[in-house]
Amino acid sequence: MLCTMPQTTMTLHPDWIRPQWPAPSHVHAVFTTRAGGVSRPPYDSFNLGRPSGDDPAAVDANRRRLAEVVGHPPVFMQQVHGTTSVVLPPAGPPPGAQEVVADACCSMTPGVVCTVRVADCLPVLFTDRAGRGVAAAHAGWRGLAQGVLEQTLTQLLGLLAAGAAVRATAAAAPDILAWLGPCIGPSAFEVGGEVRDAFLDQDPRAAQCFVAHGATKWLADLPGLARQRLQALGIRDIHGNDGSPPWCTVGNPSRFFSHRRDSVTLGGSGRMAACIWLG
Repeated sequence: MLCTMPQTTMTLHPDWIRPQWPAPSHVHAVFTTRAGGVSRPPYDSFNLGRPSGDDPAAVDANRRRLAEVVGHPPVFMQQVHGTTSVVLPPAGPPPGAQEVVADACCSMTPGVVCTVRVADCLPVLFTDRAGRGVAAAHAGWRGLAQGVLEQTLTQLLGLLAAGAAVRATAAAAPDILAWLGPCIGPSAFEVGGEVRDAFLDQDPRAAQCFVAHGATKWLADLPGLARQRLQALGIRDIHGNDGSPPWCTVGNPSRFFSHRRDSVTLGGSGRMAACIWLG
């Protein structure tokens, strides 16, 4: 089930999505939608992506609004569809600092907002059952196939172990919760055989997530592939995107930006954000 924010929660826009998962109450997370911003059509209205063709002043205003809403400045990264995961500094990046080149980040510091921007790629948020740390990963098919989720989990578990007062309290994969946000859905994600091969070469079970679409194309289930990989890592508590139509960024144009859909007519797309932080 895809749930929107109750209007009584903080000051978040009622159309934004709050993960429905059994995270501790001091773990906060949100996924923004197109609603609640100042960008004009066709980037209306809460576009958080600077290299989109939108007015940079409008994007900056939207980013400031997001910071005001969550109570802390979100830490944006320069995402490159890779596997690099970084530990965010306790004080956050200094004002005016360049965005770090990475596709995932984690933190154990309250108020440091791990953030990924998406327009079709899959955002994955992590925390542990005790709520000692959080992480966010940007998983397009390339990053997913190359191991961005594995890198993120390894770093988060290492961070939790280093921060544990007693080694025996360090978290393991079964202690981790994961939430999958909106992304391009399995009825819209047409790919070539090379994408399918990239996953099947690592795990033959990935074939379950591809459906033939014509002579040389396939429809890929991105959230299904992510669930497979998370389960292979030992994570069992996985929530959010189940591949059903309400989660599809392409199929819900009034609610979600979509690079694949919008770039056909606009040459680009706006960006949404998935954020997670400790309170």
